[in-house]
Amino acid sequence: MFEELYRKYYDELFRFLFYMVHSRELAEDLVQEVFIRVFKAYSKFEKRSSEKTWIYTIARNVAIDWFRKQKGLLGTLVHKVELESLQISHELPEEMAIERDEMRKIYACLKQCKLDHQLVIILRFHQDLSILETAKVLGWTEGKVKTTQHRAMKKLKSFIQEAEQGGTMEYQIKRIG
Repeated sequence: MFEELYRKYYDELFRFLFYMVHSRELAEDLVQEVFIRVFKAYSKFEKRSSEKTWIYTIARNVAIDWFRKQKGLLGTLVHKVELESLQISHELPEEMAIERDEMRKIYACLKQCKLDHQLVIILRFHQDLSILETAKVLGWTEGKVKTTQHRAMKKLKSFIQEAEQGGTMEYQIKRIG
């Protein structure tokens, strides 16, 4: 059973944690910590939520625990983004370079958002969780997720507008929001 969970959720959890900490090595370590906690707690899993939301809740807690151990939340968000190594594309090299540059700008703007805003955006748009699943992972109501998502997108869009230099990011943020 544990091996099945590991195979099923490893990649998703890695991406989620990578978007939070912006470091491949650290994300790998944190995923391992998540699965250690899952292994230790699985017998106590009461199935009041889906396995997926339960595991994401553990991952969120692992990330928050790691942030708390650091000097501060803002200080932990300075790691270099290595998104190129996560994406396989069939685009032309010029298109790939433009997209990577736009994504770097978006993630730089996302790092300026509060942690709650980052969590909602990552869970909803990168991990494709529903509002209900996001609410369960975060321990919030669906209304709070909707409100936070709205505020997060508004704030992210304002950061992106401030950062825009050639208008090329407009299309990307519309795809996200």
